[in-house]
Amino acid sequence: MTDTVDDVVLFEIVDGHIGLVTLNRPEKRNAVNGAVARAIDAIVKHTEADPAIWAVVITSAEGPTFCAGADLAEVAAGRGDDLSTPDGGFAGFVEAMRVKPWIAAVKGSALGGGLEISLACDLRVVADTTVLGLPEVKRGLIAGAGGIYRLPRQLPRAIALEMIATGEPIAAPRAAALGLVNRVVAEGEVIDAALGLARAICANSPVAVRESLQVARSAADVPESASIQASREAFERLMLTDDFVEGPRAFVEKRPPQWSGC
Repeated sequence: MTDTVDDVVLFEIVDGHIGLVTLNRPEKRNAVNGAVARAIDAIVKHTEADPAIWAVVITSAEGPTFCAGADLAEVAAGRGDDLSTPDGGFAGFVEAMRVKPWIAAVKGSALGGGLEISLACDLRVVADTTVLGLPEVKRGLIAGAGGIYRLPRQLPRAIALEMIATGEPIAAPRAAALGLVNRVVAEGEVIDAALGLARAICANSPVAVRESLQVARSAADVPESASIQASREAFERLMLTDDFVEGPRAFVEKRPPQWSGC
């Protein structure tokens, strides 16, 4: 994969195992058009298929907005369907099947589709000036790219329903206190903090991380008996990998593990 995808989304590899995705339409507040959706869809598929990539960070070009959501000029021109892909949904991302961890590094506001992209990630790092919200109802719309069902899973029910029904945002410190985000840092430190989280993840067995997250992501939506079965199946798959042998061996030999990811 090249380092740029139509120039509207940038992609690079950091430290050998971390993919860094950058929305690159600052003049349009990094809004999603058809090119962005297709580019992210391709990046998701590439990172899922590449065994050397263990975690991904998604961020945006400099500016006051992480992502303004849908490019309304495209919608007005009758190209609204281009903002989604068959496999990824809106932005080629919010419905994409992913087993690897994604971290949103949010600088500026994350409203509407911008928040929905970050909600589709596993972890979120935001600037201390960031505000997060779903203002769709103010425009006669709904947050149909995951916001209206993912936000209640992340926040206390009453808070999520208030945000959805009023369209009013919350500031980063309150989002952190409520458990919506993992880190709140100065704006200039957002990407470094997100990469720090990615590095902490990549210090572990990538196959163990993937198997663990697969069970954890669905834990709130299924009966405990289903989670027990899923955990057993994950452990059985893990037992067949080289990493399952390497972890205990490295511990006994008092050395850092050398993960293969398989």
